[in-house]
Amino acid sequence: MKTLMITLLLFISSFCFANDNVVNVYNWTGYMPPQVLEQFTEQTGIKVNFSTFASNDELFAKIATTNGDSGYDIIVPSANFVTRMKELGMLEKLDHHKIIGMNNLNPSLLNKAFDPNNQYSLPYLWGITGIVINRRYYPHLNLDYWRDLWDPKLKNQILMLDETKEPFEIALKVLGYPANTRNPQQIKAAYEKLLQLLPNIKLFNITAPQSIIANGDVGIGVIYNGDAFPITQDNPNLDFFFPKDGAFVWIDNLAIVKNAPHLANAYKFINFVLQPKIAAEIAEFSGYSSPNSAGIKLLPKAARTSKILYPGKDILDKASFEKDAGPANALYQHYWFLLKLNGS
Repeated sequence: MKTLMITLLLFISSFCFANDNVVNVYNWTGYMPPQVLEQFTEQTGIKVNFSTFASNDELFAKIATTNGDSGYDIIVPSANFVTRMKELGMLEKLDHHKIIGMNNLNPSLLNKAFDPNNQYSLPYLWGITGIVINRRYYPHLNLDYWRDLWDPKLKNQILMLDETKEPFEIALKVLGYPANTRNPQQIKAAYEKLLQLLPNIKLFNITAPQSIIANGDVGIGVIYNGDAFPITQDNPNLDFFFPKDGAFVWIDNLAIVKNAPHLANAYKFINFVLQPKIAAEIAEFSGYSSPNSAGIKLLPKAARTSKILYPGKDILDKASFEKDAGPANALYQHYWFLLKLNGS
């Protein structure tokens, strides 16, 4: 009996240790190459329990409804949700002394308004919204500014991102208002401006813009640079650029959940992802831009030298970075619903 008890205790102890020797990661679909998770486990002995989500709202709901007991360690919220989640006490404040590799990150993507001094998050992948033109249909068309999308000659020719914020950011930019305004009158004015654009919008899409544009179903697309890069490589008729009045930058970020059950392992995972080689693998797999300057140097030449994926400082300096709209989020959603209703 004594031998049996000792054996049982050893089994329970080893089981608990195994449970502790994991890290639970909740990330966007298509954002993590499987081999990176395998390499992490090989190097550290830590098993990765990896789950995916398709939207920030899904991520937020999962963390918010568990009352601080979601079981996740690492999550990857977009910039506006970093603000929202930290204000609600859902994120762990980062101990920068435990993080190795922050010096690899592009300073232009750090210390932004959504998270000053990166107290709660670090950039994981990022992108910037621009315009692609199919020169087969529009060989001489110039869309130098966002306002040019309203040209009546472009009737039924534009693919617009099926996402609440970007269309409103564009309209607000055209009207001369801040891209992340919380002012109800300005948001309403942006909605009315977008109503004027509807005749030019052939469809809203965010899940398969590449094939729609590459197939010639539309002549013009408002899309993310990461979606534009591969199709411009394959089709010389496609021309992607950033309007002169400023593009819109989004950043998806590594963050640690408040009361993460495997905090030490979470830091090990962050340090692993910040390694240049790993950052390059993630960027190549996802197709989006890496914030890791050292990692970019390890990418294939076409990607690392691309002004689409990695625009210069002049583009970033003029760009608007995504921020949370706070209580005005509901108003954006309201007008977005009305806009889609009018466009259907």
